[in-house]
Amino acid sequence: MPSDKPTMSPKTTDPHIRWHQQLVTRAMREARNRHRSALVWFTGLPSSGKSTLAHNVEEKLFAGHYAAYVLDGDNVRHGLCRDLGFAEQDRIENVRRIGEMANLFLDAGIITLAAFISPYKADRQAVRTLVGPDNFIEVFCRCPAEICEARDEKGNYAKARAGVITRFTGISAPYEVPPDPDLILDTDRTNIQTSVSAVLSLLRERCIISEGGEGHAL
Repeated sequence: MPSDKPTMSPKTTDPHIRWHQQLVTRAMREARNRHRSALVWFTGLPSSGKSTLAHNVEEKLFAGHYAAYVLDGDNVRHGLCRDLGFAEQDRIENVRRIGEMANLFLDAGIITLAAFISPYKADRQAVRTLVGPDNFIEVFCRCPAEICEARDEKGNYAKARAGVITRFTGISAPYEVPPDPDLILDTDRTNIQTSVSAVLSLLRERCIISEGGEGHAL
């Protein structure tokens, strides 16, 4: 069983700061929601379909009366991470912040769908370690770079090739493929409905959601 207390960052060393134990626990929230919380981490190249998939999964879960929320790579850079650029250390800090926020969402009893390029294996592993491996589901949206570039509505691949954007993942910055993801989706060949179904099936296998369970319509 997962702990009711979110894992605190190992960098919390100030002796004047201590964890204030909640009166309402994660287990109590999960019991009310009638489902477990979990972190589903979608990773892949830019324009590989991470955000589209995450938002479609969220829509399906919401329709089934599950508590779910998408943390989207672009969206968080409008607020929480707006002070960060795309240098290596900024990317590391970006993922670290999202991991800490997702950890709080787990405690809140929410199925969290995080859609981030997250190009470095070490950073994804750090999030897995932070939230606990039983709470972390890694989904690799696999798609060839040329297909990603062809479907890029923002034109960032072209800007990267022209040198307008520096350190762009897949062009001028590396992407480290997950060595052992929980699910691989070939998003260049698999339609969105099939991909959504595959994610939901995995959530059922992990006993996070149920097929038409009490209070839920899936």
